[in-house]
Amino acid sequence: MNKFIMLLCSHFLLLVAAQALAASPNAQSILSASDAIRNPDQPFGLTSTLIEYRNGKQIDTSTLAIYARADKQSGQFRNLIRFVAPQRDAGKLMLKNGNDLWFFDPANKASIRISPQQRLLGQAANGDVMTVNLAVDYHAQLASEEEIQDGEKKTRAAYLLTLTAKNPEVTYHRIDYWVDRLSFRPIKAKFYSASDRLLKTAYYRKFDQQLGQERPTETVIIDGLDPQWVTVLRSSDFAFRDVPESWLQRDFLPRFKAE
Repeated sequence: MNKFIMLLCSHFLLLVAAQALAASPNAQSILSASDAIRNPDQPFGLTSTLIEYRNGKQIDTSTLAIYARADKQSGQFRNLIRFVAPQRDAGKLMLKNGNDLWFFDPANKASIRISPQQRLLGQAANGDVMTVNLAVDYHAQLASEEEIQDGEKKTRAAYLLTLTAKNPEVTYHRIDYWVDRLSFRPIKAKFYSASDRLLKTAYYRKFDQQLGQERPTETVIIDGLDPQWVTVLRSSDFAFRDVPESWLQRDFLPRFKAE
């Protein structure tokens, strides 16, 4: 009888363990669900306004028109970015096609390859204004489940994901990424260099109904060393639109005309 009871207990524990394993959230699936909150699943455009602050005082701003289209094979977005303001930068372009990032200046008609890590304005790097699916570029692991404060000082139950770059050409080597456990909304991220130095912290805020989904329309980016150095990225003018294949080719940049 004892052996029979022990056998039943053993089977019961195995069943409980299997059920617990089945119920455990998959980190990569959580990341993909969060990507879907940030990004529509069809070509679109938007306007991004970057505002740089030092010690609470605005010191610079830039406005960009962004056109994004997902690549059917890789699942990653390709982007064309047009500088709108200030006037000194108007008409300049950036193109992300695969892992290649190009900058085009109409003044000299030349396109040069640049790095996604290169600073664009304040704490915003070139890669920060690109539309990306993190699940394509990073391996995700579920580090913990915890409660944190979001960018509006509200407490949220969150998954903490540790993201590790799949290749060295992405913007950040490692990311700590907090996702709302109920809605899969992105809440907060910490971005690290290859030497594991904290570069910046970002909060995703002001969710609004855009293109069929409540999406973050503001990201607050805080310097990893100086918390008084802050860049706010505001997104507006969301619209589904055609993004022609020709726009996403380097050779087409000199011929691109804003609509």
